[in-house]
Order: sequence, then structure tokens, then C-alpha cells
Amino acid sequence: MSEVTEIKEEVIAKAEEVKAEVAEKVEEAKAEIAAKAEEVKADAAEKAEAVKAEVAEKVEEVKAEAAEKKEEVQETMADYKNELEASLKQGPPTSDPVWARFEELLESKEPIPVKIDSVVKGGVIAFVDGVRAFIPASKASTSHVDDLETLKGKETEAVVITAEKNGKKLVLSVRDALKKKQAANRAAAMAECVEGAVMEGTVDSVMDYGAFVKLDNGISGLLHVSQISYERVKTPADVLKKGDRLTVKIIAVKDGKISLSKKALEEAPARKERAPRENRPERENREPREGRAPRERREREEVFNYKETGKATTSLGDLLNGINLK
Repeated sequence: MSEVTEIKEEVIAKAEEVKAEVAEKVEEAKAEIAAKAEEVKADAAEKAEAVKAEVAEKVEEVKAEAAEKKEEVQETMADYKNELEASLKQGPPTSDPVWARFEELLESKEPIPVKIDSVVKGGVIAFVDGVRAFIPASKASTSHVDDLETLKGKETEAVVITAEKNGKKLVLSVRDALKKKQAANRAAAMAECVEGAVMEGTVDSVMDYGAFVKLDNGISGLLHVSQISYERVKTPADVLKKGDRLTVKIIAVKDGKISLSKKALEEAPARKERAPRENRPERENREPREGRAPRERREREEVFNYKETGKATTSLGDLLNGINLK
């Protein structure tokens, strides 16, 4: 065998070896890529499931919250059906005089004392003259109550909003009673707030234009920046802060709004004394204003007032008479 043939065979063998090695590398790379793709795919699927579960959980939370809000806002007698039926079954025998009183209370809206006995779905229960009464959650307080159990055993006042003798349905509202009491208290407090009254109060909030002061009787009024002091106040926050105790004077009451003054209770600063007349500069030494005559000349000038009382009768001949035209 010649040398050329040997080299040729050697090259062919080397090429086959390289080809096999490259093929092996390619297969390894393909396998690695496939494995990586499967791993990424599995990871993506896992994350998608996690996101899907989280979204589903959020949706359920929102639906539950919406349902709860809807139940709070859209309370009707149908919502109270079970409780009212329980009132009919469990309540002790009632006489006409008792229900006659409930009907009178329904008309008058007079508050009556009650004690919260228990908590049920959608509200609380109280007993009035031995009759089981239902108080809806939205009527149990002046504001929303997250946990109705906190009201159990509480003594308060309520007004009758439903009294059906035949159906033995008695529904009360604590909220309406408290609102009525608050309105009465405010009216009594406002009656004390007359112009000129001096009262104590606490700074409730500070604004750029003044401060709101809550008087000791519970009524709030505005202390405008111009009424804080005779001293110049750039901004109320420079001299006042929340919680400061003040003595103020009511200077105006209009449409239920109170205007206050702290300055009105301070002694006004003395006016600057003017220099004696003899020390003032002589007016004659001042420069006269442009277009205006000096004072001396103005005082000397006469003013003529006239009024026409007749017609002119002088003719042209009269005017030319005695004039020599030559």
C-alpha cells in the first residue's frame, strides 16, 4: 500500500471520528435543550397555577365583601323574616295595651331604654316590655359595627320603626334615637353660642386661613387668621397647634357657622401719637399737585353761580348803534 493511500485512509478515519463526536455533541445539546424546555415549561405551569389560585382567592374575597356590603345596604323586612318569625314563636303573650303603646311610640318616635340581649344573623335582639324586638345591624349604632358581639349587654336607647300587632313584629333603631339625641344636644349647645359670648375651647385643626376651635360645649368654630392677634400673623401654624387651649369670643353666628376671635379679648395697641401741629411741616412748603392751583390762590378765587331767569332781548341794531363804520 502506498503512502498516499495510507494518508487518505487516515484522513477518512479522522473525519469519521470527528463526525461521530459532533453528532454525539449535537445529541447531548438537543437532550439538554429539551430538558431545559421541559423545566421552563413546568416552572411556567406552576407559576400560572399559583397566579390562578391567587386570582381565584382574590375574586372570592371581593365577592364575599360585596355580598356583605350588599346585605348591609339592602336590608329589607325579607332579611328579617326568620328573626321576626322567631319573635312571634318565642315572645311571651302580649296584650293589646302593650302593642297600643308600641304603636304610639312608632308615631311619636320617643326614645325608650333598651338592653342588647343577644346577637343574631343580621342584627341584635332586645326585649321591650317582655316582647322580643329585632334591631338590624345598620340600625344598631350611628356608625358601622364590625363585630356585633361588642354590643351584647350594652344599655342604650332606641325608637320603634316597625310595630305590627297582628304579625307581632317589633323592630327598633338605636341609630335613629342616638341621632335625635345628638341633634337635641347640638341645638342646646348652639343656643349658648350667641354673639359676644366668651368661651373656652381647644384647637382641633390648623389651616392656612385659620384654625378650627372645638368649644367646650362641643360646637366648633373658625378662628380666622385675621382674628388671632393684633400682631401680624403670617400663618396660623406659626402661633397655634392642635390641642392648644384658648379663650375666644364669638363675633358672628350665621347659618349654623360660628366665627371666633382671640384678638377681640386682647387690648388694642395704642395709636401712634401725631407730632404737635407746630412741629409739622408747613403746608405752604409742600409742592402743589400737578394741575392744581396753590391753596392761597384757590382761596382768593371767586366762584360764580348763576341761573338764567329771562330771554335775551338785545337786537343787532342795538349792538351796532353808536359804532362809526366809516
